[in-house]
Amino acid sequence: MSSYNLSHVAQLEHEAIFIIREFAAQFERPSLLFSGGKDSIVMVKLAQKAFWPAKFPFPLVHIDTGHNFPETMTFRDQLVAETAARLIVGSVEASIRAGRATEEKGPNPSRNGLQTVTLLDTIAEFKFDASLGGGRRDEEKARAKERIFSARDEFGQWDPKNQRPELWNLFNGRKHVGENFRVFPLSNWTEMDVWQYIARENLAIPSIYFAHDREIVNRNGTLLARSPWITLLPGEKWETRRVRFRTVGDATCTGAVLSNASTLAEIIQEVASARQTERGTRADDKRSEAAMEDRKKAGYF
Repeated sequence: MSSYNLSHVAQLEHEAIFIIREFAAQFERPSLLFSGGKDSIVMVKLAQKAFWPAKFPFPLVHIDTGHNFPETMTFRDQLVAETAARLIVGSVEASIRAGRATEEKGPNPSRNGLQTVTLLDTIAEFKFDASLGGGRRDEEKARAKERIFSARDEFGQWDPKNQRPELWNLFNGRKHVGENFRVFPLSNWTEMDVWQYIARENLAIPSIYFAHDREIVNRNGTLLARSPWITLLPGEKWETRRVRFRTVGDATCTGAVLSNASTLAEIIQEVASARQTERGTRADDKRSEAAMEDRKKAGYF
């Protein structure tokens, strides 16, 4: 069938499956970074399609901050059981106890940035030479600088000025000993594309993506959900609002949005009218203009 007769989501699916197969062909010890969020859920589905009817081809690697939404952890375990995938969990808490990372201080200490140390240690322990990630270029401006095959040096660091050209559908996975790659098959997808794909494939997702009543506090414009890791500041109070989450991450920095969207169709309609990117709800991304880029240069996803 001519590509002109395919929907744009179907074309994106074909491209992503091609990239995943290239990834599997070029690397010896691949893995798939899995957060339990919508992008990594789509990645799992694409990987299943890429190698069906074979068993799930890569281990899922979850970097556990210890500050997760319980709904996400429940969903992660259900998906692992359904796919019969191998799950590898890297613990930020263990990195802190070992002195490899230092806990932030303050009323809502984020562990989002601490994931870098745990991720790099996990990659080294299991000798992964490449990892699939669900990053998209519409998420944040630093993401837009990524190549699909993103080269990292022997220290796990990303240099946006030292990436390989990607002409047509040619991807260069050659590397020196100790170097690593992150591969992003969803690079040409948008948040809307992801939701349309989830709807098309009828994929299960964590319940926090749908509108529900939750206690939140408005901290500098970010609606933080009540959790054991957030301390109220003077003048703040918890209030119950109807919210949902556009992105899944560390509960101390992942903000909710006011919403009544309780179905996939309503979420798609809401995303179509949104004027803020999903990462605009992440408090840690607001710490500086280059917060994400700085973390990526240090080895972040």
